[in-house]
Amino acid sequence: MSKRISLTLCLLAYVFLTACGEDDGSKAAASSNYVTVDKTTINSQGQGGDFTVALQTNHEWAAKPSDSWIVVTPANSTLQNATITITVKKNDQFAPREGQVTIMAGSAREYIKVAQAGGDGIPDPDAISCPLPGYSLSWNDEFDSGTSPDPGKWTYQEANPGWVNNELQTYVREKTPDGTKVADLKDGKLRIKCFKENGKIYSARLYANVRTGWTYGYFEAKIKLPKGRGTWPAFWMMPVNFTAWPDDGEIDIMEEVGTNPNYVSSSLHAKGHYHANNTQVTAERFLEGAEDDFHVYALEWTPDYIQSYVDGEKLLYYENDGSGKVNWPYNTPFYVILNLAWGGTWGGMNGVDESALPCVMEVEYVRVFQK
Repeated sequence: MSKRISLTLCLLAYVFLTACGEDDGSKAAASSNYVTVDKTTINSQGQGGDFTVALQTNHEWAAKPSDSWIVVTPANSTLQNATITITVKKNDQFAPREGQVTIMAGSAREYIKVAQAGGDGIPDPDAISCPLPGYSLSWNDEFDSGTSPDPGKWTYQEANPGWVNNELQTYVREKTPDGTKVADLKDGKLRIKCFKENGKIYSARLYANVRTGWTYGYFEAKIKLPKGRGTWPAFWMMPVNFTAWPDDGEIDIMEEVGTNPNYVSSSLHAKGHYHANNTQVTAERFLEGAEDDFHVYALEWTPDYIQSYVDGEKLLYYENDGSGKVNWPYNTPFYVILNLAWGGTWGGMNGVDESALPCVMEVEYVRVFQK
């Protein structure tokens, strides 16, 4: 073997050994990377917020959120002792959600779980409890997002005067021909408005979950009633699969007429008991300040009985007597209704006073609980 060949082989061997030595050193350096954080879990309420996390590392680092509703500032740095801010955006959906922030420092990784409660102004669905045992929240609207009723939850009735009960108002979808809203959201309240415009009285009648409704449950709303002779506000329910009245039933959780202020009532209507022949099931109570303050109106509906409440006190009670649909058509899905009528057979029994217009029925929330 010539000296030149021998020298070449020696050089190649040296390069190979040197390269291997450098690779081992690189792997050793990579394996010594580390990153630690002082929080590995963040729990946010539905409205979101800013959360600080302190980190330590021996390498430049970057933070990567898993979803667009999580923002990290700064997103990367060469500082080995740093504080990051994790911003959780408001949750506009009712359901809670989870995400993650991954901290990468060389080969090292650390993970921060981000859990956020449901939105719609609810810190946590479990935070809204039913006054009665055995029920959990199934559906609700707290009216604290947007400027109009949520079209995913509420449907407008459209009807001319005289459509029912000889009432005088025109129900329109969202706005009058001049663009005035008949219902809006303000300061966390739903406002159903009744007013006169171009010689016509306008108002709103809103249906919740109109296509599917609910069968049994605890239904609750917090409401301030309008003032004035001619007003007829109501919080009530009708059957989803309606064919005939009163055969299919009607559940009136709360009604009041301005001509008899502060007297609130609950009623049930079926073929065996309805107002036309004075056999309806009704209970009434004088409620001081019903038109000045918010009060809670509720109904528990079970297969065996229906019970209404005013501010937690029992009002109407009716049992299923087992006679079938004639007295108990209350075994199919019903949907919730909020409306403000003007005049009509009851609201206008003593005439109307248009000086009371415009007037407003305000609703702080509507909640449905089921077992």
